[in-house]
Amino acid sequence: MPVYDADDIVEMKKRKKRRQRLIKLFSAIVAAAVAAGLYFTRDTWYPKLRGIGKQYKTVVNSGQLASGKFPIVMSTGTDYQLRYTVKKIMVQSDTYLYIYDTNGTLLKKRQHDYSNTILRVANGRALVYESGGYRFSVEDEDDVFYSREFDDNILFARLSSQGYTAVVTTYDNYSCRIIVYNRKGKEIYQRKCIDPVSDISFIDDSDGCMVTYIKAENGAHVTTVQKIDFSESKEDWTSPGLNTLGLEVFGSDEGAFVYGLDACGYVNRDGQISSFYKYDGDLVAAASISGKSAVVINDSEARKYNAVLFADNSSEALTIPLKTPGVDVSVFKGLAYILTQDGIYTYDFKGVLRSTAAVGDSYTGFVRSDNHIFLKGFNRIDRIDYDT
Repeated sequence: MPVYDADDIVEMKKRKKRRQRLIKLFSAIVAAAVAAGLYFTRDTWYPKLRGIGKQYKTVVNSGQLASGKFPIVMSTGTDYQLRYTVKKIMVQSDTYLYIYDTNGTLLKKRQHDYSNTILRVANGRALVYESGGYRFSVEDEDDVFYSREFDDNILFARLSSQGYTAVVTTYDNYSCRIIVYNRKGKEIYQRKCIDPVSDISFIDDSDGCMVTYIKAENGAHVTTVQKIDFSESKEDWTSPGLNTLGLEVFGSDEGAFVYGLDACGYVNRDGQISSFYKYDGDLVAAASISGKSAVVINDSEARKYNAVLFADNSSEALTIPLKTPGVDVSVFKGLAYILTQDGIYTYDFKGVLRSTAAVGDSYTGFVRSDNHIFLKGFNRIDRIDYDT
């Protein structure tokens, strides 16, 4: 055991104090350097830090209607369709296709002599076809790219973001026939179907599609989903039946979302049913993009109005109670937009209310753009600014 004299002990205490002073000085220098670095780089990190505090703060939009060239007034009694695509508002009346910019300026007015005209849009293009008729065309603001006429009746048609068109027609000795055209109007695929087809959704950059068929089992309607590759004659798979009359299908990387008359559900990428939800009320509207889906359900007798959100094909249904009856719904950039009789409410798929706007009860639908919401009234289209 070492032995220390008084001088050694004094020297040891001095060294310890010097070491403590050096540590404190070094810590102060590091803290000052960090503070200086944060100060001089504040323009890069401070806005992000400030945004963290705002990311779940509900934005209350004014709901003030735009002036200038709004509202866009339609002829009284005109039954028109409203769509939005790539900074263009497309409106189809009984006889005309109108194309406006987002400021309400009319860019093109093109007449059609189609009957029972239906409008679909995707990536700046419009598909105009006769429901129950024989003709369709694919066009934009400047040109009619191509048109086709059939001997059989058109049941419905769909347009993809890549400009491909699928047309379902009647066909002798079959329930229907599917014909697919590429963006130049060349036929690339045809399929004759024994069971009625209720909808088609393009997938895989238009290399294939999801098809829903309606069948009868045990006295009730069921809907099966079939995955088709346009380069193959045989389907990839056919799902088991969903216990509902399927109205529309939305394909995604995860599989497909089907909403029906009284229920909705997902089919996964292997063709198996991964979730199923029975409505507690009447279906009002539904939407789905990239596997995120939303439905609006009204039970008028019980005065219960709900939006139901599905984050993906295996998540539990998330129910959002609404104060007034739901009118329409849209999914846009990962958020669900719900139009009710008293306003617009935007939720993320965790159920957090992101933004609102008060609107009147005279609207029957809406479409969303990056900065605006366009509201469909009886004979007018209004615009409001909308921030989430």
